[in-house]
Amino acid sequence: MAGNPRAGRLAKRIQEIVANALEYEVKDRRLELVTITDTRLTGDLHDATVYYTVRGRTIDEEPDIDQAAEALKRAKGQLRKTVGDKLSVRFTPTLTFEHDTMPESSSHMEDLLAKARARDAELAKMKEGAQPAGEANPYKESGEGEK
Repeated sequence: MAGNPRAGRLAKRIQEIVANALEYEVKDRRLELVTITDTRLTGDLHDATVYYTVRGRTIDEEPDIDQAAEALKRAKGQLRKTVGDKLSVRFTPTLTFEHDTMPESSSHMEDLLAKARARDAELAKMKEGAQPAGEANPYKESGEGEK
C-alpha cells in the first residue's frame, strides 16, 4: 500500500464505508460493539482486508470475538454491495475481515511499563537513605596519606 497512493486512498474510503454500514445499515446485534480499525488494499485493488476490534458490553465483560466474526462473515455480501455502490470503481474488491490484536498487545505493553515504573519508584525510594560502602570519598587526592 505504501507504493500505491490510490490503494491507500481507496482503503481509507472502504474503511469509512464499512464502518458507516455497520453502524447504520446492517441490523445485527452482534455487530453493535465492533469497531473498524484499519483497512489494507492490495496493489491490484482486488482484495481488501478490514481489521476490526470488539468491545465487551461492560468493562469487566470479555468481548465475544467469535460471534462478531460469524456476524461479519454473514454480512460480507451486503457490505461488499454497499462498498461497490458507494466506491464507484470498475471492480469492487473482495472483503476479508481479520480481528485486530493491536489493542490487546498495546494493553499488555502498558501493563509491563506500569510495572517497570513501579519498580523504578521502589528502587529510588530504597536509594534515598542508602550510604556508600566504605569511605565517603574513596579516591585519594594527591597529598593525602603522604607524610
